[in-house]
Amino acid sequence: MGHSLYLPARMFNTASAIIPAMKVSELGEFGLINLIRSAVRYDGSGHTPWQEVLVGIGDDAAAWRIDDHILLATTDTLVQDIHFNLDVISWEELGWKVLAVNLSDIAAMGGIPKYALLSLALPGELQAEDISRFANGMMELASDFSVALVGGNIAAAPNVVITLTIIGCSRGEVILRRSTACPGDQIAVTGYLGLSAAGLEMLKGRTISDPETSSILRCAHLRPKPRIEEGRILVEQGVRTAIDISDGLVADLDHICECSKVNARIKIEQVPVHPIVTANFADHQELALSGGEDYELLFTADQATVARARQALHCPVTVIGDIGEEQSARRVTLVDRRGNTVPCGQGGWEHFKHGIAEAKFP
Repeated sequence: MGHSLYLPARMFNTASAIIPAMKVSELGEFGLINLIRSAVRYDGSGHTPWQEVLVGIGDDAAAWRIDDHILLATTDTLVQDIHFNLDVISWEELGWKVLAVNLSDIAAMGGIPKYALLSLALPGELQAEDISRFANGMMELASDFSVALVGGNIAAAPNVVITLTIIGCSRGEVILRRSTACPGDQIAVTGYLGLSAAGLEMLKGRTISDPETSSILRCAHLRPKPRIEEGRILVEQGVRTAIDISDGLVADLDHICECSKVNARIKIEQVPVHPIVTANFADHQELALSGGEDYELLFTADQATVARARQALHCPVTVIGDIGEEQSARRVTLVDRRGNTVPCGQGGWEHFKHGIAEAKFP
């Protein structure tokens, strides 16, 4: 999740777009986004929406200016048997998570979520009570952040498909972006990593004997808590670059590096793996590096700014590496305590690359 596609008005010029001779599955999620981005053409005639756009395709949310305000918008789709399995997740948990993953995108921009639009494609044989439970789960979280559900759409479909759009705003003139990391910045992360991925492994069948541990893992994966307040504090303390960890630490840091045209180095011994994950999973480091869906905030800033943010935030903040000049094709490098490079795949979730046969959820 994250990496939604934001397409401002008058975006397509299909006559000039170059369409590669390959299937969508071969192009991949991010190749597909770049394909659509390449078709975008700026329309500079008169006063157009283009002149108000601050952030378009390629960040956690779109941003545009209206009068003295910066508005934010993000959208995400969850598909049955790709993102969730109704034999495993409850309808209340599904409602919570649908909203949480979108709120996390607003948090990654340092914004305030305001309004939600919900579109549901549903099989007719579903029970009305199920949808009521879904709505109650979603509104339980919405009430925590004063988010109003103001509309949407309903359609019939063979499987459940849920699309949620959140509209919010900045708290001032500054928003967090992926494209503003600078050489010399420290790389830091809120909270702990790996808990959600470990929860997914448990739901897929990994045995966890302790009921309390099992409950914590389930909650981490199915009821994540977006870092809205933390995003606000980062902006206040002078941070300008952030992303939420949805695809995985390495993959999401790579997105920052790509947008900012920099490289990054992670000191793997400093990555804050959750103690429950360390105690119960031999592959705890891989879960923390590549598992994803922690919805913690990954951010970069100079040392003094990171120190201020660490003092102001009411959650753990760990410095895990640094930003350098773009010099090599591999944008993110992992090193051990001696500074030796540690092999690691890109990891993280990508649609089309991970097909239906490798559904994200059990």
